[in-house]
Amino acid sequence: MAKRKTRYVCTNCGSVSSRWLGRCPQCGEWNTMTEETVEPEAPKAAQSMARSGPASQAASLADIAMEDMARMETGIGELDRVLGGGIVPGALILLSGDPGIGKSTLVLQLAAAICDKNGTVLYGSGEESAGQIKMRAQRLGISTPDLIIQADTSLDHILDEAKKRRPALLVVDSIQTMYSRAVEGTPGSLAQIRENTSRLMTFAKSEGIPVVVIGHVTKDGAIAGPRMMEHMVDVVLYFEGERNYQFRILRGIKNRFGSTNESGLFTMTSSGLSELENPSQLLLAERAADQAGSAVAAVLDGMRPMLGEIQALTAHSVFAVPRRTASGMDYNRLIILLAVLEKRLGVPLGSQDVYINVVGGLRLTETAADLPVALAVYSSLRDISMDSRTVVMGEVGLTGDIRRVPQALRRVKEAAKMGFNTFILPKGNLEDIETEKFPDCRFCGVATLREAIEKAFRR
Repeated sequence: MAKRKTRYVCTNCGSVSSRWLGRCPQCGEWNTMTEETVEPEAPKAAQSMARSGPASQAASLADIAMEDMARMETGIGELDRVLGGGIVPGALILLSGDPGIGKSTLVLQLAAAICDKNGTVLYGSGEESAGQIKMRAQRLGISTPDLIIQADTSLDHILDEAKKRRPALLVVDSIQTMYSRAVEGTPGSLAQIRENTSRLMTFAKSEGIPVVVIGHVTKDGAIAGPRMMEHMVDVVLYFEGERNYQFRILRGIKNRFGSTNESGLFTMTSSGLSELENPSQLLLAERAADQAGSAVAAVLDGMRPMLGEIQALTAHSVFAVPRRTASGMDYNRLIILLAVLEKRLGVPLGSQDVYINVVGGLRLTETAADLPVALAVYSSLRDISMDSRTVVMGEVGLTGDIRRVPQALRRVKEAAKMGFNTFILPKGNLEDIETEKFPDCRFCGVATLREAIEKAFRR
């Protein structure tokens, strides 16, 4: 009988080595090599029998019939938006996020919504007992009898139950707690995660039942387990947000059935997660008018336009090297903008501490927020304010020029809906906007940072 062999697999990139290494030779990460046992190969006769099944027939693309991909709407609009209109039958969906961010809450609300519209949902939980899930369901106001709870760490038992009941949706919480008898290893090991993901994928495709799997993340924020897991599933969703804020953002990292540019916004309340249809109103609800150091930025989260307040504070520094602090934006981007202000406009920031805060926990990830950040810093330094109904957008180049931003019309429509009537934007974006459709608005196209400052603070 063939002996079992031991190999070492990198948890970051999946590379394999015959011996343990402190540093992965492929990706260069330290202490990522994990031991796993390899089962002996099947005898040659068994392999030949496995290959003797009927082979699939090749066909021309024009002759292939289009499959019916009718999506199953969840009833949660923000989730449907990220998924591309709903859940595709037979899809394997991976949901990941930081601990305590609300993954189990979102999935439980999803299960209840599916029960109301499509039938039975089987919820397999290796994280919590049935009683604990019942307590969360009561807090969320969920009492549907079609939601079947199975608290078990055996994936074999859960799949047997799913094949017997044939639910509209199968939920596995979480993949790191599941154990399969097909391979050796403790729950959460690479071999177990790989095998369990493969079995769930086979079940979803063969039975036509969609599966939602919750996955943990590492301390670096990456999905725990081999990268192969992300490649095997159809959809990868990431649930993110700051615990100290109400915002929760659901992003599509991978989606074989739709776009990855959409994002869903939720707020955490005492009764669970609520959809946030107008985030701009919440972000600007407590904004005070005519305050120095404040600017309203029109940004995109995926393809959704949002308005957020950027606050800047400058103060004389008592240190030889002044402080720079950024909350909600890239620190290095702030350093570049301050250098442009000082070099191109002669703004004296070498002796000033500069603090930037994006209100409400919003994170600025696109360069369209460059111009509002620069104007907020200038406003605080000179102690002058912009008009409270002014919205700013634009990318700042190293030469002090203002570059155009994508989807300017969508940003303008969102701001006009909120009552803003003055727009400072790149001159190149004026041709994208039919200004006659906004008769009550004033558009200031700017080509340089100096020109933007003159128009923003002109009285």
